Amino acid sequence: MQDMKRITPLILIALAAAALTACGSSSQQAQKPAAASPATTVALAKVSAVGQVLVDSKGFALYSPKQDTSGMIRCTGSCTAIWVPLTVKGSPTGDPTVAAKLGTVMRPDGRKQVTFDGRPLYTFAEDSRPKTVSGNGASDQFGGVRFNWKVASVGTTTTPSSGGSGGGYYNYG
Repeated sequence: MQDMKRITPLILIALAAAALTACGSSSQQAQKPAAASPATTVALAKVSAVGQVLVDSKGFALYSPKQDTSGMIRCTGSCTAIWVPLTVKGSPTGDPTVAAKLGTVMRPDGRKQVTFDGRPLYTFAEDSRPKTVSGNGASDQFGGVRFNWKVASVGTTTTPSSGGSGGGYYNYG
């Protein structure tokens, strides 16, 4: 009986440690805007002042640079610290509005990046909460390549598409 009294506190300590570990890992995931997962979902969400935009499974807006087209990935290295590639281990999934146009392209690091209508998708690390588009219209440069980022959109939006820097979106509808 005394052995049971010693074992019970050890079991409780082990359970408490497991619970704390689980809580810590979920809070780390919540801080990362576009963590890769086997079942990454792409959907549409309405964002004020922009309209319907593509979002990841956590509701963060998805962007595509004008320079990443036809399977050519130019956002690598330090670029991916700010523009986080949306990656999957299997095949991407999406709601019925977008599912047919989802695909993947192999990144130089060997991961599969989700594409929409052939364009690689990224989240913006500085979008602090879902349904914000603070990276829309951003221009930056990494490794000698200048990037012009637009939020990915399908269908009607309230902002016209623009070819250069500034606001706008890539309308795939």
